[in-house]
Amino acid sequence: MSSIAIKVEELSKAYQLGQIGTGTVSRDIERWWARLRGKDDPFLKIGEQNDRTTAGKSGVVWSLKDISFDIQQGEAVGIIGRNGAGKSTLLKILSRVTAPTTGTVKTRGRVASLLEVGTGFHPELTGRENIFLNGAILGMRKKEISKKLDEIIDFSGVERYIDTPVKRYSSGMYVRLAFAVAAHLDAEILIVDEVLAVGDAEFQKKCLGKMGEVSKGSGRTILFVSHNMAAIKALCNHALVLDKGGILANSDSSTGIRMYLNSGVDSDQKILQDAIQDNSDEYMVWKQVEVQQQHVAATELDNNKPFDVVITYELKTAVRGFRLFADIADDQQLSIAKTFFDEAQDTGTNLEAGTYRTVLQFPADLLIEGQYSITLFAGIHGIRLIRPVSGIPITISMVEMGLYKRRRFEEDFRGKLTLPLSWSTQLVGAAKQF
Repeated sequence: MSSIAIKVEELSKAYQLGQIGTGTVSRDIERWWARLRGKDDPFLKIGEQNDRTTAGKSGVVWSLKDISFDIQQGEAVGIIGRNGAGKSTLLKILSRVTAPTTGTVKTRGRVASLLEVGTGFHPELTGRENIFLNGAILGMRKKEISKKLDEIIDFSGVERYIDTPVKRYSSGMYVRLAFAVAAHLDAEILIVDEVLAVGDAEFQKKCLGKMGEVSKGSGRTILFVSHNMAAIKALCNHALVLDKGGILANSDSSTGIRMYLNSGVDSDQKILQDAIQDNSDEYMVWKQVEVQQQHVAATELDNNKPFDVVITYELKTAVRGFRLFADIADDQQLSIAKTFFDEAQDTGTNLEAGTYRTVLQFPADLLIEGQYSITLFAGIHGIRLIRPVSGIPITISMVEMGLYKRRRFEEDFRGKLTLPLSWSTQLVGAAKQF
C-alpha cells in the first residue's frame, strides 16, 4: 500500500466578511478571552455556509467546513467545483499561505505551489534573477537552481526576454516562467491552481505534459485545480469535488467530473424554464422543451438507449418557410454537431397558426459519456432568426450492458461521437499450416 502524502482531518476555514475583526472592541475582547481559556470562537458559531448566490445574515462565512480526506503518494488529484466552492482556500492552506480555523493538515515531503501569476516575483528584477529568487522561496538551493537554469529557461519559452525586468512581461509570460520554476523543483508535492488558464494553448499542452511526466514518471503527487474538465480527465486519476465548502465527491476522475457537472442540472433547468417563459416573439412563442428517454422526462440518460428532445411551441400567425435547428455542444461549449428540422426543403416548411410539437430524435450509442447542452433556434427562411433557447442540459452516462462500456477498456475513449458506420469482414485467405 502506498504511503499517504497529504492527510486532512476535520479542516475548516472561516472568514469575516467586509471588515477585519468583529467590528467592535468589546467583541474582539470577548473573542480574545475565549481563545485564552481554550474555548471556541463565539462568533464562528453563527457562521454560514459558503453560498455566493445568496445574501447572508451573518458576517462570518465558512469557506471550508469539516472536510477530511487522504491523498496517496504519486496520485494526480483534480480539485474541481464551482466558483466559491473553496478550492483556492484549500490550496492556500495546503501551501501554508494561510492557516486553518480548525482541523489539521499533514504533508509528507517538500511542497511546491503555483497559486497566482507571478507569486514571489519582484517586478524590478529580470526573469533570470527571479528564477533564483522564486526558486529560493520554494526551497531550492542556489547550486540546484544553477544546475537546472538552462532547462527552466528553455521550458518557459521566454529566453529572448530572460534578462528583461519582469514588470514588462505579459501575464502569459509571467505564468510561463513561474510554472517552469515550480515544475523543475524536486518537490514531492506540486500544487497548481487555475493559473494555467492564462497561458496560450501551446503552453497549456506543454504544462499538462510536464505534470503528467512528474506524476507518472517520478511518482510525485499533484494537486490540480481547473475548470477544464478535459484537462482534469487527461491528467488526473482521482477527483475531489467541492461544493459550498464541503466535499461533494471523493472518487475516480470520471465519476467526480460527472457528479460536478450534474450538481448544476437543477439550476440549469430552472434557468432554461425561465428563459422559455420570458421568450416571446411576434411570430412564435417557445412553450416547453423537455428531454425524454423512453417517453419519460430525464436529466441523466443511458448511452445504450435512444432519447428525444421534445419541443412545444406556438405560432401566432401562419409562417411560410419556418425552420427549426439545433446546435449540440460539449461541456467546454464547443459545438460538435448541428441538425435541421426539415432540412431536405431549402425553403423551410409552411405552417398555419397554432401549437406544434416537434421531436428531435437521437439514436442509441451516438454520444460518448459526458455533459452536453443543446441550443435551439427557429427562423423564417430568408427573413429573420427567432430568439433562440440555449443551455438545455443533457447528461450522457454509460450502462453496464452498453455497447461502448468504458470499464471494459483500460483507457477512456477520445472524441465525442460513436458513429454508426457500416463495417464488413470477409475471409481473404486461409491460415497457413506449419
